[in-house]
Amino acid sequence: MFNLEQIKRIHDQLGKRATLLQYLQAVGVDKCDSFICDGHSEYFGREGHKVVSSSAHEKLKIAEVGNREDFIKHLNLHSQRKTTYLEMSRGLADGGVEKWTFDTNKMTMTYYDRGGNVMLVEEIR
Repeated sequence: MFNLEQIKRIHDQLGKRATLLQYLQAVGVDKCDSFICDGHSEYFGREGHKVVSSSAHEKLKIAEVGNREDFIKHLNLHSQRKTTYLEMSRGLADGGVEKWTFDTNKMTMTYYDRGGNVMLVEEIR
């Protein structure tokens, strides 16, 4: 079973999405939900194994209504290394994103609004 120390070490060394997903899968993480409101993550593995991280940043208010174009703009800025993680998180919160989910089996990253509606699915390859 995986633990937070393993996940932190993997994330610090292999923070790129494609590589991170492969290594999370290797230690047994099937899915990871990362919450924009405070940056905490919940990691799920086999046989109901679950590990929850602490908050990564200040509390952010998630917009009531999602704005797909706005949050995608912030994702693109971050992928170009023009924003910090916190700046990206603020942009996603303003765009109505409540959380994103890494699925290491499907190799996807899915963004959800407050109502649990899918706003974007990206394949990670």
